[in-house]
Amino acid sequence: MGWVQNYEPLGGLWGSAALAALPIAALLVALGVARRSAHASAALGLGTALAVALAVYRMPVDLLASSTLLGLVFGLWPIAWIAFNAVYFHNVTVATGRFESIRAALAGFSPDRRIQALLIAFGFGALLEGVAGGGSPIAITAAMMAALGFQPVKAVVLALLANTAPVAFGGLGNPLIVLGTVAGPLMDMEPATATELFSAMTGRQVPLLSLIVPGFMMVVLAGWRRAWEVWPAVLVTGGGFAAMQFVVANFVSPSLVDVVAALTAMGALWALMRVWQPPSVWRFEGEESAPDGGSPAAGTAGTSPAHTGIRAWTPYLILVAVILVSRIGSLFPALPAWANVTAWLQSATLEIPWPGLHERVVRVAPITSPDAPYPAVLTIDLLYSAGSVALMAAVIAGLVMRATPAVLARVYWQTFVQMRWALATIMMILAIAHVMNYSGATSTLGLALAQTGFLFPFFAAFVGWLGVFLTGSDASSNSLFGPMQVVSAQQLGVDPILAGAANTSGGVMGKMISPQNLSVGATAIGQTGRESALLRQTFGWSVALTAVVGLITLAQAHLFTWMIPG
Repeated sequence: MGWVQNYEPLGGLWGSAALAALPIAALLVALGVARRSAHASAALGLGTALAVALAVYRMPVDLLASSTLLGLVFGLWPIAWIAFNAVYFHNVTVATGRFESIRAALAGFSPDRRIQALLIAFGFGALLEGVAGGGSPIAITAAMMAALGFQPVKAVVLALLANTAPVAFGGLGNPLIVLGTVAGPLMDMEPATATELFSAMTGRQVPLLSLIVPGFMMVVLAGWRRAWEVWPAVLVTGGGFAAMQFVVANFVSPSLVDVVAALTAMGALWALMRVWQPPSVWRFEGEESAPDGGSPAAGTAGTSPAHTGIRAWTPYLILVAVILVSRIGSLFPALPAWANVTAWLQSATLEIPWPGLHERVVRVAPITSPDAPYPAVLTIDLLYSAGSVALMAAVIAGLVMRATPAVLARVYWQTFVQMRWALATIMMILAIAHVMNYSGATSTLGLALAQTGFLFPFFAAFVGWLGVFLTGSDASSNSLFGPMQVVSAQQLGVDPILAGAANTSGGVMGKMISPQNLSVGATAIGQTGRESALLRQTFGWSVALTAVVGLITLAQAHLFTWMIPG
C-alpha cells in the first residue's frame, strides 16, 4: 500500500490547516514583513515545511528526503532552466547592441511611457506567455522596460500585473490541457472533451479581467489622472485582447488563445496610434528633455537607421518564430511526420520515476476516488522545454546579429552569475511545494477552503491562487488542485466545469506574488534582494483580483448558470 496521507493529522480539518499553512506564513512574513531576500525567505519556508511534514504529518524520513530532492531537481528543470534562458536571450540582445535599435523603434512607436508599457508588458508579454510561458515573459519584458529607462522595480511590477491576463492559456493552452487530462476521468469524460469545456468556461471568466488589467497597470504606473488620459489605448488594448480570448477559447482551441489575442491587442494599439495620441506625452520625472523617449541614464549610443523599424525587432521575431516552429505539431496535428518538428523535439524526452518516492505515497478521498498511489515522475524534455527553445533562439539570434561564439559563451556565464540566487530560490520554492504535496499539507489547505458550502465557488478561486503561489505555474496548480476542485464541486452540487475553471482563473492572480517569479523578475533587472519590495507592491492587487474572480465564479454558480457550457 505505501504510506497513506492523512489530511486531518490533528483530528480536525481547521486545526490541521492552521499548521499546514505555517510554511507559507513563514515565507510571506520573512519576505514581506521582515524584508529578507527571496532565497533566505525560501530557505526558512523550506525548513518550516520539513518540520511540519515530519512532526505533524508523521511523514517517513526517507519519503521526506526524496520529495525534497525531487522538488529541488524539478525547480532546476524545467522551471529555472526556462527563466535562466529567457534572461540569457535578453542579455544577448544587450551585448550585441541590438537593444539600442529596439529602444529607438519603441520611441518611434510612442515616446509616452504609458503606451510603451501597454505594448511591451501587456501585448508582447502576452505573446511570449502564449507561445512559451514559464516565467519568460516576466524576465524579458521587465528587462526590456528597465533598459528603456523605466524605474527597475516598477518595470517588474508592471510585468507581473500584465502577466495575469494571458496565464490561463499560456504555453499554448497547457494549463487547460493539463486540467482536462487530470480531471476529465473524474467526470466520465474524455480528456479532450473536458479540455474543451474547461477552455470555454475559462474563456467566460478571464476576459472580464483582461478588460481591466491594462487600466490597473496605468494606475500603478502613472496614477488615476494620468491613467484616464490614455483610456482609448486601454480600451482598445484590453478590449481587443478580451474579445479574442472569448472567441478563440470557446470556438477554436485553447492552444491559440493567447497568440491570437496578443497579436490582436498589439495590432489594435498600433492602429489607434495612427489616428490618436495622448493629450500630452507622459515620461518619468527628470526625463522630459530626452528627445528619443528614453531615459537620459539609459545611454546615448547612436542607432543606425538601417537597424530601426522591423530590423530592430529581429531578435524577438526569431524568438517567436523558433517557439512557434517548436510547437507546430500542437497547432497542426495533421502534419506529416517529416514536418512535425514538435515530434522530433519531444522524442528527446526522458521520464524518470523518482527513486524512493514514485507511487509510495497513497492519496485518499476526497482528494482521489478511489484511493490511488501518488506518482512521482521527473520529465526531462531536453529539446522541447521552453528553456531549451529559448536557448536555441538566443544562439540563432546572436549569430544573426554577428556575435561570436566567444561572446555568446561569455554572456552565458555572466547570466549564470547574475541569476545564481534566483536559481537557488526557485529550487527551494519547488522543494517546499513538493514536501507539502507529498506530506498531504497542500491537500489539507485545499480541503479547508472547499468546506465553505454556498461560498465554495468564491473560495475555489483562492485554492487556485494558493496553488500558483506555491508552484509558480497555473498548469502545476491545475495538476495539484484540479481533481480536488472537481470532486468537491460534485459533492456540493456545483458544476465541476465551473470549479475547474475557477482554479485556473483564480490561479493566474497568484503568479504575481509567487516567490520564484518575484525572484526571476528582480534578477532580470539586476535588483536581486528587492523581492520584498515587489511583494509589497503586488500582494494587495493579487488578493483583490482573486476576489474579483471569486465573485464572478459565485455569480456564475448561482445567478448566471447559463454561462456554464454544457
